[in-house]
Amino acid sequence: MTQEPSTLYAKLLGETASITWNELQPFFARGALLWVEPPLDLIEVAEAVAVNQADKVAAWLAAGQVSKVDESRALDLLARDPSLWAVVVAPWVLIQHRALA
Repeated sequence: MTQEPSTLYAKLLGETASITWNELQPFFARGALLWVEPPLDLIEVAEAVAVNQADKVAAWLAAGQVSKVDESRALDLLARDPSLWAVVVAPWVLIQHRALA
């Protein structure tokens, strides 16, 4: 039995967009970028941040599945300029690499 997506999940999904690293650099400079490792669902993570599911977010942080974008990752993203997906959950912008299908 699959669970129906929440209204918030649907709202966040609708606000998710493809973005370039160049567009994200001001958010990196403010320390407001969170990297979400695949195969985590970017929208599920954004929803957990939005509703303050601290235990779930803390587990992802501890496992290294979610992390603040550090300088080495920023330099890598600048060099590679991959396709990224982003969603805003103020004050954060959550980003994830998305392979093109």
